[in-house]
Amino acid sequence: MFGVGVIGFGTIGTGVVRLLRESRAGLARRLGTPVRLVRVADVDTRRSRGIKLPRGVLIRDAHRLIADPAVDIVVELVGGIEPARSFVLEAIRAGKSVVTANKALLSVHGPELAATAEKNGVALGFEAAVGGGIPIVRTLREALVGDRNHEIYGIVNGTANYILSEMAAGAGEFSEVLGRAQAMGLAEADPGYDIDGTDSLHKLVILVALAFGKKIRPEAVHVEGIRKVGVIDIAYAKEFGYAIRLLAVARDTARGVEARVHPAMVPNSHLLADVSGAFNAICMRGKALGTSLYYGQGAGMMPTATAVLADIMEAAGAISDDSANRVLAYGQPVDGLRPARVVPMGNTEHEYYVRFRVADRPGVLARISRILGSAGISIATVSQHEARRRGSVPVVIRTHRAREAAMRRALVRVARLADSRAQPVVIRVEEGLGEQD
Repeated sequence: MFGVGVIGFGTIGTGVVRLLRESRAGLARRLGTPVRLVRVADVDTRRSRGIKLPRGVLIRDAHRLIADPAVDIVVELVGGIEPARSFVLEAIRAGKSVVTANKALLSVHGPELAATAEKNGVALGFEAAVGGGIPIVRTLREALVGDRNHEIYGIVNGTANYILSEMAAGAGEFSEVLGRAQAMGLAEADPGYDIDGTDSLHKLVILVALAFGKKIRPEAVHVEGIRKVGVIDIAYAKEFGYAIRLLAVARDTARGVEARVHPAMVPNSHLLADVSGAFNAICMRGKALGTSLYYGQGAGMMPTATAVLADIMEAAGAISDDSANRVLAYGQPVDGLRPARVVPMGNTEHEYYVRFRVADRPGVLARISRILGSAGISIATVSQHEARRRGSVPVVIRTHRAREAAMRRALVRVARLADSRAQPVVIRVEEGLGEQD
């Protein structure tokens, strides 16, 4: 018999407990022995979760859960860095395998936790940390281990994708759709973690380690959120043949790892343009396999609980045949993960969509064009559809491929013009996703 202890009885913890109880018979058949929920620890032991636990199972003290000799596998679902890191290290050092969905913790301390797990001969599973119910971690760790991965990119935050999809469907401006998402429980009361790109950043750092075998620092990655995207930008994107998505992108190059999170215009011909609602989709480009896509529910109680349960089963199986020390978190010993330089965002190149709001007077476009031209930025198209509003008009420019640093300098100069009425909105146009360099 294998005993499981769950730390954190929130949304995901409730799903895991429910799934463990509902799947007892099937799990026992697969493993040849029962899997039993021994303890659940949470600071709130009074709130109803719709699940009645046997007396004594729900406790407040996570340390007591970890020390319980009947607990073989500890599931950490607290979130954040501390006390989650301390709980995980304590469990590993006590000889317990650990399963976690904590992408923030793993993006900063993942290699440290994995090294400690290797040293203590236990498993560390984190399938639920990226992509919810999409088995992307196991795919990268096992199925694609023989390939040389060059690029990984995709939609890894369901909340942001839902908001952008609803805006594209005519549901209103950003603030209106966000409010409805919060009322539905799809967005937190403080939604910054999702809409500002932080959640996507944490997941991208984990994916880089798995796909490229390289360690990058989260603070070195360029991150932008979706707060500035308006319905007008989505309308222009449709006109140009694109959909706007919040993307996490990483490429393994000779200069280092190019890693970034930001809104992007994706061609309608690309599969990512069709990913709507709270779904996630992650694309890989490998030397041998080429491009592949992994799609599914990226968040939510039961999809995430399903991924947690898969890790519990793997850990239990490894314990049963005494091979837990061979379940390597990243598909290789942590010593094999190489620290990597992140290419500065200013050194990357993109095509750009830029929306200016300027005074409605002659010569404005000429002045903007001169600034862009002096920075070496070539204009592909100019559009202006929206009517005059309070003496200002929007001007939308599509550029040819340009260096990020040059674009930033040019936009600073444009913003200083007496004709400028607002900060420009900039969205990168991703034409080359999945293509060979």
